[in-house]
Amino acid sequence: MTERPLTLERPATLPSSRRAFEFARGLWELTKPGIIGLLLVTTVPTMIVAADGWPKGSFGEGLALILLTLLGGILTAGGANTFNQWFDRDIDAIMDRTADRPLPAGVIQPWQALVWGFLLAALGGIQLALTVNLLAALLAEAAVLFYVFVYTIWLKRSTTQNIVIGGAAGSIPPLVGWAAVTGEVTWTPFILFLVIFMWTPPHFWALALKYRDDYAKADVPMLPVVSGERETRKQLLIYSVGLVAVSLLGPLGGHLSWCYETTCAISGAVFLGIAWQVWREQAPPMRLFFASIAYLFIVFAAVGLDVLV
Repeated sequence: MTERPLTLERPATLPSSRRAFEFARGLWELTKPGIIGLLLVTTVPTMIVAADGWPKGSFGEGLALILLTLLGGILTAGGANTFNQWFDRDIDAIMDRTADRPLPAGVIQPWQALVWGFLLAALGGIQLALTVNLLAALLAEAAVLFYVFVYTIWLKRSTTQNIVIGGAAGSIPPLVGWAAVTGEVTWTPFILFLVIFMWTPPHFWALALKYRDDYAKADVPMLPVVSGERETRKQLLIYSVGLVAVSLLGPLGGHLSWCYETTCAISGAVFLGIAWQVWREQAPPMRLFFASIAYLFIVFAAVGLDVLV
């Protein structure tokens, strides 16, 4: 494992207002806000299906529940992502893609990031427990623990299956959303959990192909580094087939119907076409990366719309 470099200090000559702005922005960037945005895409539609319409009946009560659930999810996910950057600050400093993150850039000191991560994760769990329900809080905290200890500390630097197994952490938002509305977890949110779980490998392996040299330089055993580009392209196709197949299981949970199924079939066919092109080296892997984002948005939009139509 590579040694952790000394964290650089920011120049003390910067105006205090500028340092304060950079510090605040650094704290924000530690949470990986782009990833947190997926919470909205996967949590809100699940809550609508769980309620068989708008949660809590009235618009105001339902909106409050949604916002409180999202707030808890944002806080806990932000805490997990902060822990991830704190632990990975050594390899982030080596990789060109991540060298300007707050910790390797010296904007935030390691102890500050650690405190920030604990604060966010704790506040998120407490807030969910007090304003939503205990099950939602426990599921959100389980996601934090899994992401930090199983994925970040154990899997990421030890196996090519890091993304496959570690993807379970990012798949929990539908379970949290369902639990927030119903106080339990049934088959439908579990199927949606599996959709995100199967979506994660093709999404991240496509990105890993682009940054293969970066991961190799940092000695991170991502699939393209260990098994090569051709094998990774094959695995992208295999998991894409599995993703579409799992998404078509949605109606088996008893809450989704023809609107969801039709949307998944059409968008899945397009997605598989792109995955096939990437496997045949007729399209760049990043095309699949961006297509995976669109696919996830479309599938979960169909989840919410299914109730309305």
